[in-house]
Amino acid sequence: MARIRDLAVICRSKNANPFSLTLDMVFPDQQTFERVRTSGVISKQLISRLYSVPESDVLLVEFPPANAFKATIPRLHGSGAVEDSDVYGAQQHGPLMDVEIP
Repeated sequence: MARIRDLAVICRSKNANPFSLTLDMVFPDQQTFERVRTSGVISKQLISRLYSVPESDVLLVEFPPANAFKATIPRLHGSGAVEDSDVYGAQQHGPLMDVEIP
């Protein structure tokens, strides 16, 4: 099985705002995007499990014109808070990289 790190041309995280994080996965072509989409692996349930947030807090959008998925979740701590370890949210995509796609 391939992992997202093997299939995606972009897998990144960033702040959506000071209290939300967005995760982007962009695939090189429609065929790869459809392979991932039809596998059903990328889901609210997956994001909820990987990031320990309630499924109801996950916003997941498929954007076929860009061969992309975007998920938005609440940040554990606001950006720049004393407890925050990643002000820009740019280091949070790691758990997605090893997700296996059949």
